[in-house]
Amino acid sequence: MDILQTLFIITAAFGGIALIYILVAKPTTGNATLAAMLSAGFGAYTAVQIWQEGVVMFWTNHTANLTGIQVWWDLIMCVMIALFFIAPRARAAGMNVLPWALFVGCTASIGLLAMCARLFWLERGVEGQAKPSPA
Repeated sequence: MDILQTLFIITAAFGGIALIYILVAKPTTGNATLAAMLSAGFGAYTAVQIWQEGVVMFWTNHTANLTGIQVWWDLIMCVMIALFFIAPRARAAGMNVLPWALFVGCTASIGLLAMCARLFWLERGVEGQAKPSPA
């Protein structure tokens, strides 16, 4: 098994653990630190990929066959659906959605995770301000 297959299995395992956590723990708010760490980690991985294989490889990978195109469409649809659901909460939290949407449009999951981190941070701040301080 090579490093890419190993990374795929590790990612699938952590994704499964995350799914189980979401279903069992039923969190009502997101974790800003975790979202920021995922954004930074995936951004760093993407930077390594671009350094080693170049930006053109994204195009090559997603246009090589029907599977590549399907994966590309799936990524675009998932990111846009997530942005559709996140944008109203972001506006309510006082975020300027236009620059975030452009960032998400250019970087997909990296920008979406960063936007979620900012949104969760702002929502936690609002929750903290809404609670009356003990007298």
